[in-house]
Amino acid sequence: MQTNQATEQHRKPTALEQAGGTKGLVYSALPVMAFVVANSIKGLTAAIFVAGVVALAVTAHRLLRRESVQPAIGGLVGVVIAAGITWYTGSAKDYFLMGIWASLAGSVLFVLSVLVKWPLAGVIWNTATGKGTVWQADRNSRFYFNLATLTLAVIFGARFVVQRHLYEADEVGSLGVAKIAMGYPLLALGLLVLAWAARASDRRLRAVGLLPARND
Repeated sequence: MQTNQATEQHRKPTALEQAGGTKGLVYSALPVMAFVVANSIKGLTAAIFVAGVVALAVTAHRLLRRESVQPAIGGLVGVVIAAGITWYTGSAKDYFLMGIWASLAGSVLFVLSVLVKWPLAGVIWNTATGKGTVWQADRNSRFYFNLATLTLAVIFGARFVVQRHLYEADEVGSLGVAKIAMGYPLLALGLLVLAWAARASDRRLRAVGLLPARND
């Protein structure tokens, strides 16, 4: 019994769990779906209102269930900003504009981090797990995290290319579908590659003595 509990406590989260789990997928999709449907039925003003109400409801629901509200709050802030841009421009497709350009910025940032030999996936992972910069001393570890970083760059770049094309074509409904399909599902794929890179780096660093050997 104690062994099972210890195993559960030390179990690493899956890529889906790191991306917010199944609930995270649903919660992130709801405001977008609400916006697209309301816009097609009642117009832009109703769509902005409905998307905001749904985002608030998701945040309240997570608060009541004492779940992590960080993803919900982040989503709420994103909806508020997107709705503000849309209200200002008067164009429904501009609801997706911030996300489109954020994807481009993310892709460029990931690529630049590889060019300067500080792959962002490695920096973020090792800072979050308390390993610091020891991985930078090993070329193999940098290679693993380069691959993870470039995978994320491709994901963000693909989001930009596809959604920018749909934006230019005024395909609001298709933009909503693309935003959902290329959101958490693709991020989960990127996290799978990152998890592989982290494990490979840890094995390599232990083999060369840059990390202490595991006791389990």
